[in-house]
Amino acid sequence: MANKAFSIVPQYAFREITDITTDFLVRLGIKFFMLDLDNTIAAYDEHYPSDRVMQWFAEIRDNGIVLFIISNSTRVSRVEAFSNALGVGFIMRARKPSPNGLKAAIDEADYSAEVSAFAGDQVFTDILAANRAGVVSIIVRPKRFTNPFLALRYYIEVPFRALCKGKTNV
Repeated sequence: MANKAFSIVPQYAFREITDITTDFLVRLGIKFFMLDLDNTIAAYDEHYPSDRVMQWFAEIRDNGIVLFIISNSTRVSRVEAFSNALGVGFIMRARKPSPNGLKAAIDEADYSAEVSAFAGDQVFTDILAANRAGVVSIIVRPKRFTNPFLALRYYIEVPFRALCKGKTNV
């Protein structure tokens, strides 16, 4: 665990959030699944979850896994809209890569880090926060590059994504 604490290498990688199956989460013993919002669940310019995302959330939840949104966003109306539509709790202004938002969600939901996971699209914020919090870290490809900075960041993250041992349909 000490090696993982400051690692920016994800434990698992998927093409997109909806590729993560209930069976995969159950095999890992995950009961509490936290997710980043921006460019993980939805692109920055989307204001409501897609039907595919809504169905995926319902399937995961129907199999007994609690879902929760952890976002660095300050856009209250957007985070609340997604949270309400998906029927999940949220923490915003999480200040990832700090693990504090993830730890607060775990405490609020009354789970432990050992049965928790976090998925996001950024190595230097999402994966580092997950690893620092001691939860399973899962990286997905960003939904959309809306500006050159996001494309550059993704390019810089490629080697760390490549080091991930648990790649699934990426």
